[in-house]
Amino acid sequence: MFLIAGLGNPEPQYSQTRHNVGFDIVNILAKKYNIEINKNGYEGLYGIGTIEGEKVIILKPQTFMNESGKSVIKAKSFYNIADEKTIVIYDDIDIEEGVVKLRKKGGPGTHNGMKSVVSELNSIEFPRVRIGIGQPIFKDLMISYVIQKLSDEQYEKLKPAIQKASDAVIEIIKNGIDNAMNKFN
Repeated sequence: MFLIAGLGNPEPQYSQTRHNVGFDIVNILAKKYNIEINKNGYEGLYGIGTIEGEKVIILKPQTFMNESGKSVIKAKSFYNIADEKTIVIYDDIDIEEGVVKLRKKGGPGTHNGMKSVVSELNSIEFPRVRIGIGQPIFKDLMISYVIQKLSDEQYEKLKPAIQKASDAVIEIIKNGIDNAMNKFN
């Protein structure tokens, strides 16, 4: 069983923002595999289904980004899911906009949601799918940059990366993180 956690802030207020691409990706996966994300629990919204023959829990924490780990650890613990089968998907300001990067393990970088996940899981040994969103020109505009509503044109630029990231999650489930990194990085 896999836990697929897309990080973001509660919708609809924060939909179509850079910080919510994790939610966008799990929404694509849920739609493709007919998994309804309509259950409340583990401080999130979740759905249970099957992707490529593997049972999955798709989770959208509702704790707001900076406390995402509280939701992830509750679902992971309840279902006793191994670290290597816990896939976390999120935006990354340190990667060029529209670029998808996979990692087998590692620290949280500058991302507060990932800092929470790493802290709550007390581990860095889990795969992650990162979507580059770039950075604002001025660092003091960072918060508004990540949570501002994107224009349709701006969002269109991110759509190929969102689709690629959802394909990468499927590849991780089918063939493992090493193969997925070779194929998508």
